[in-house]
Amino acid sequence: MWKNNFEKEKELVVATASKEGVPNANIVISLGFVNNKLLFANCQMKNTINNLKENKNVCVIGGYFRIKGVAEILSEGEYVDICKEHSDGYEVHHAILVSVDEVFDLDKGKSVDF
Repeated sequence: MWKNNFEKEKELVVATASKEGVPNANIVISLGFVNNKLLFANCQMKNTINNLKENKNVCVIGGYFRIKGVAEILSEGEYVDICKEHSDGYEVHHAILVSVDEVFDLDKGKSVDF
């Protein structure tokens, strides 16, 4: 199942773009799916956060699967608390919550029903 590639503690590549289309990518550690949304923490992603403030569209690669969706940046609340519980000593600035709009199997070259 495609969600296995985005499970807690998996390394993911997160790609964003500014409103001018300037790309940026980072590696994050997944906190898995919470309420059907992908969760990860911002501990040191200045460019990613700036891009998401301008353009909430995001692309995330896990294994050979790509998801596209819309990100929410949260500064407090339940999702930030979850991030802090799993931060391994890093200071958590935000929780990033991604609603999944599209899943694509990069190995098979086709969309996945989700």
